[in-house]
Amino acid sequence: MSKLVIVESPAKAKTIKKYLGPGYEVVASMGHIRDLNPNRLSVDIKKKFAPKYEIIKSKEKLADDLVKLAEKSDYVYLATDPDREGEAISWHLAYLLGLSLEDKNRVTFNEITKTGVSNGMSSPRQIDIDLVNAQQARRILDRLVGYKLSPFVSQKIRKGLSAGRVQTVAVKIIVDRERKIRAFKPEEYWTLDARFIPKGSRKAFSAAFYGDRNGKIKIDNEQQAKEILAAIDGQQAVVEKVKHGTRKKKPVPPFITSTLQQEASRKLGFQSRRTMKVAQELYEGVDIDGMGAIGLITYMRTDSLRLSEDALDAAEAFIKNKWGAKYLPKERRRFKSRSNAQDGHEAIRPTMVDLEPSKVKNNLTSDQYKLYKLIWERFIACQMAECIQKTTQADIAVKDYIFKASGYVVDFDGYTVLYVEGADGDGDEKESELPPLENGMLLKTKEIVPNQHFTQPPARYTEASLIKALEEYGIGRPSTYAATISTITTRGYVKRDRKTLIPTELGEVSTKLMEERFPKIANVKFTAQMEQNLDTVEEGKYEWVQLLTDFYGDFDKTLKAAKDEMKGVKIELEEDKTDLICEKCGKPMVVKYGRYGKFIACSGYPDCKTIVKVVNKIGVPCPKCGGDVITKNTKKGRVFFGCSNYPQCDFVSWYEPTTEKCPQCGAILFKKKGRKPKLFCNAEGCGYEREVSDSEE
Repeated sequence: MSKLVIVESPAKAKTIKKYLGPGYEVVASMGHIRDLNPNRLSVDIKKKFAPKYEIIKSKEKLADDLVKLAEKSDYVYLATDPDREGEAISWHLAYLLGLSLEDKNRVTFNEITKTGVSNGMSSPRQIDIDLVNAQQARRILDRLVGYKLSPFVSQKIRKGLSAGRVQTVAVKIIVDRERKIRAFKPEEYWTLDARFIPKGSRKAFSAAFYGDRNGKIKIDNEQQAKEILAAIDGQQAVVEKVKHGTRKKKPVPPFITSTLQQEASRKLGFQSRRTMKVAQELYEGVDIDGMGAIGLITYMRTDSLRLSEDALDAAEAFIKNKWGAKYLPKERRRFKSRSNAQDGHEAIRPTMVDLEPSKVKNNLTSDQYKLYKLIWERFIACQMAECIQKTTQADIAVKDYIFKASGYVVDFDGYTVLYVEGADGDGDEKESELPPLENGMLLKTKEIVPNQHFTQPPARYTEASLIKALEEYGIGRPSTYAATISTITTRGYVKRDRKTLIPTELGEVSTKLMEERFPKIANVKFTAQMEQNLDTVEEGKYEWVQLLTDFYGDFDKTLKAAKDEMKGVKIELEEDKTDLICEKCGKPMVVKYGRYGKFIACSGYPDCKTIVKVVNKIGVPCPKCGGDVITKNTKKGRVFFGCSNYPQCDFVSWYEPTTEKCPQCGAILFKKKGRKPKLFCNAEGCGYEREVSDSEE
C-alpha cells in the first residue's frame, strides 16, 4: 500500500520522509498550486465575490505530476504548514486532486521531529473550512483594495505605484512619527552631574542633582545652574539617607513571531524577511551529523506563548544538570498569551533541548547558527530563576540641595548567566556600583559639572520597533510583518538609513492622499478591526462573503467619489523634478519610472520623446580602467557595482569599491556592509581587513 504525503517545500519533504520510511511518498507543492491571476482582478464582485482561481503558470507541470502521483496512491495526506495559508494550500490541493472535503486527510506538524511527525500522522482531520475562508477573505480583501486603488494612486501620483490595505497603514505609522519629529520643539534643560569620594577612599561615585528638601527642581537654563553651583560651592557633602533593597528581574517569555523578528533585528541586524527565511529552514530540517535531517525549532509563525509539558520537562532537566537546582524557579514558568492570540501552536522553541548551539554549529550556516542560538538561549532562559540584585539608593545633601545616587550589585545572576534581552535605541543609563555608604557619612566633592541638554523628539522607527507597533495596534498577523516591510521599502514609500525607517516624499504624499480620500483605509483602528473580523471568520462566527460585502459597498462609493472629484488632477513630486533642460525642445527634464527602474525623460512627452539614462556614480574610479564606478541593479533589484565603460571594461563587484589602498599590497579596498562594516582587500593571497569607524560610514 502506497501513501502520498504532500508538503510545501523539498527540505520539509526530505526531513519527513526520513521519519515515515518505506510505504510513503513525500513530495512538495512548492507553496500555492492555485491562486488568483496576477494580471486581472479575478474576483466576480456581482456573484458574492467568487474568486477565479487557476493553476499558477510556473506550476502547471508540477500540478500534472501531483495528479498522476495521487492516482497511483492508495491514500493522500495533505501536510502543508499549520496556519491559514497552509490550510488554504491543502484546500486547493484537495480541489486539484479531486479529494473529498469530508475525508480526514489533513495532518499538521508543530515540529518536524520523529515525535512531531508521528503525532501529526496519528491524528488526521478534515480540512478546516473556517481557516480556509479566513485566508480567502484576506486574499480577496487585499486583491480588491490593491487592484481597485493602485490604478487611482498611479494616475494621481506616479505611474506604476501600488496601494495595499496593510502597507498603507504601515507607511502612515512611519509618516505620523516623522510629522511628530518635525513638529517637535526642543526645550532646554540642565543637569548637575557630581562625583563624590567617601572619606578614606580613593574611588569616586556618580550622583545626579535632584532638587532641595521641598522636592524636585528642574533647571531650565544656564543662569539657574550657575546660581545653584554658587550656593553649594565649598559646602560639605553629607550622606543624608541610605536605602538598601532587593530587586528581582524575571526572564522574558519565549519567542513568538513578532518578538523573534524584533530581537533578531536588535541583536543580529537581521531584517524580518531574512529572519523568517532562516527560521523556515530551521523548522523544515537541517542535516545533523549522526542524526540525518531534523527540524531544530517548532513552527515559527505563532503568537502563542504556550509551552508543552514535555518541553518544560526537558528544559528543567537541562538547567539542573548544567547549572544546578538553584538556577530553577520555585515553580515552572507559564506565560499568558495576548487575548487575541491564535493558540494553535506553541511558542517558538528548540525541538531538542540537548542539541546545544555549539553541538550543531558545524552543520549550520552562519545565519542558521546565530538564529538557532538566539531561540535556544531565550527558551532555556525563560525557565530559569530570577536575577537578584542588591540595590542602594542614597540622598546626598550639599547645603540645602539634594543629589541622588543609585546602584546595584548582582547577588545571584539567575537567567542572566545565559541571556539578556536586547533594547531599542541606547537603552537606559546604566547604574554603577556604589561604595558602602552610611547615614551621616562625610564626602569629598571631586567635581560638579553643569551640562546643557535639549529634550529629544520621538525616535524614528526601526524595523524592530515598527513590528512592535504593528503588533500592539493589531495590524497584520505574524506571517505578514516581513512582507509588509519589504513591500513599503522596495516600492519607495520608505527608505532605510542604517537601522531607521524614514518616509520618502512619495510615502508622505501618498499617505496624505489616502488620509484625505480614503480615511478608512488609512485608519489604524479600522484596519485593526478588520483583522479582528478575519479572526472571527476563522472562528466560524462571521460569514466571509458578508465580511467582504460589508467592506466593499462603502469602499466602492468612496473610490468613485475620489475619481470624480480629482478628475484631471495630477500630484507633482519634488523628487521627480530635475535641473536638466531637454536638448531637443528646451522643456524641463523629469524623472520617470519604468519597468526597469528610473530614467529621465522630457516633460514634453509625447510630442518630444527624449530619454536620458540615469547613471548613479559613486565617485570612485574603476580599478581596471579608471572610468566611473556606477551602481546597477539586477532584475530582482539587488544592487551591484560596475564600470560605466561596460562592455569595453568588465569590472563588476557585489561590494562597494573605495579610494583607499591596501597597506599590505597596494590594491584598492572594498567595503562590506553589515552590523560591523569592514574594509577588506580582494587581492588574491592578501587577506587584509579592518573595521570601519563611524566617521567613515
